[in-house]
Amino acid sequence: MDVLYFAWVRERIGLPKERVETEAATVADLVEELRAREERYAMAFADLSALRVAVDQELADFDAPLAGVREVAFFPPMTGG
Repeated sequence: MDVLYFAWVRERIGLPKERVETEAATVADLVEELRAREERYAMAFADLSALRVAVDQELADFDAPLAGVREVAFFPPMTGG
């Protein structure tokens, strides 16, 4: 699946997106796999309360299933105004 990173998440990881092969069942499982890769991922995903996630371009929770998913995006909360 494609994993996209936006704003400061992209800056910490150093990539706008990457292709990830995973056996993760949920977004939270994917986050754990990513955290285990390198320190930069661990830093980016240190505080999940500061992150939002979209699964196939729909806002989702971290317990969202990944079966059949093509894209997961991580980004900080958005503000409007």
